[in-house]
Amino acid sequence: MMKVAGGTFVPLEERDLPALQGFKNGEIYPVEIKRMRNPAFHRKVFAFFNFCFEHWSADKTEWKYFDERKQFDTFRKHLTVLAGYKDVTYTIDGRLRVEAQSLSYGNMDQDEFEQCYSALINAALKDVFGNTTDENVINRLYAFF
Repeated sequence: MMKVAGGTFVPLEERDLPALQGFKNGEIYPVEIKRMRNPAFHRKVFAFFNFCFEHWSADKTEWKYFDERKQFDTFRKHLTVLAGYKDVTYTIDGRLRVEAQSLSYGNMDQDEFEQCYSALINAALKDVFGNTTDENVINRLYAFF
């Protein structure tokens, strides 16, 4: 649906018009309206994760024998937790368990995702780029702001 002048919502595509024909004018229907996530912004966030991961250099850690995809996924989750987007639970034996909150389209709306991105930048500045003096890296980093 798309909002048009006068506050009316209309189908985004003509092919969706027949689905609305069964609804009567003047009747009340409960609806749930969600803002769509911006896919270009989603790609930007993951480009930022990739840039951070490249700088972090996982080959200098005990993770160097993991495959690259696993290294990236683990890094991304750790940075998300450092940014404060985490779910805290307990294991069956009572130990604390911290997991990264899902950044998927279905779990986070656009406004929250933008706030998360800001927190990710702050966490990366502190924990990934804290001692960086390389001007090229700093300039590439500023491109994400």
